[in-house]
Amino acid sequence: MTPLLEARQLTYAYPRGPVAIRGVGFTVEPASMTAIIGANGSGKSTLVRMLAGLLQPAAGQVLLSGIALDRWEPRARARQIAYMPQVTTTAFPFRVADIVLSGRAPFVARFHFDSRHDRDRAMEALQSTGAAHLADRNFAALSGGERQMVILARALAQEPRLLLLDEPSASLDLKHRAELMRTLARLREQRGLSVVMITHDLQLTGSLFDRILALRCGEIAAQGAPDEVLRSELLADIYGEPNVRARRMGNQTLVWIDA
Repeated sequence: MTPLLEARQLTYAYPRGPVAIRGVGFTVEPASMTAIIGANGSGKSTLVRMLAGLLQPAAGQVLLSGIALDRWEPRARARQIAYMPQVTTTAFPFRVADIVLSGRAPFVARFHFDSRHDRDRAMEALQSTGAAHLADRNFAALSGGERQMVILARALAQEPRLLLLDEPSASLDLKHRAELMRTLARLREQRGLSVVMITHDLQLTGSLFDRILALRCGEIAAQGAPDEVLRSELLADIYGEPNVRARRMGNQTLVWIDA
């Protein structure tokens, strides 16, 4: 069976900078959730931006449904992959509803206006993230957590098969973090959505994700099921923290630092 997404020996170096990603390869299956973990500067965001087609690898290849990513027409690719960056800002007073509606762009023909169907899909996306009450608010006036849920709704309005998230829970409180993860889990079950998500919240990865990809200095340190990766000695190596501890309890993994 052809994977939904396949990264083949990806390498990337920024101009006049060190190699950020070196020889990274893995697959993403349909209706799966993959977490990417690692210390700051380990190459997580660079990797996800290559998967989204925003950065061209210096070597290696990204395949979407068995076809090289750069062979996909941009609008067709946008119907398959949605990307949610770590930070989104705007200085313009756009309504939240219009921000989310912009996610329907891949489905709107050139020189045409959005349809009632597009507006309905945008509102459904807002409802799925618990942000429908913000529809008429000014996006620039929202809190960081509210903005995250709106940008997630915009990504979901694309109706993608694969959602790429760069630390989406970084500015969310406990309630909205739980809502985010419930939404992703529900969409995986209902729509067969696949998720690749950068996160520093290791407690989430132990119970909600199928696979974990751990990066260290731009290379894969480990990948596999949560109970294979979330081990004390491996996490200590990945994060450079000798006192990190991990323990499996039922279907959860507890991670903490010994003082």
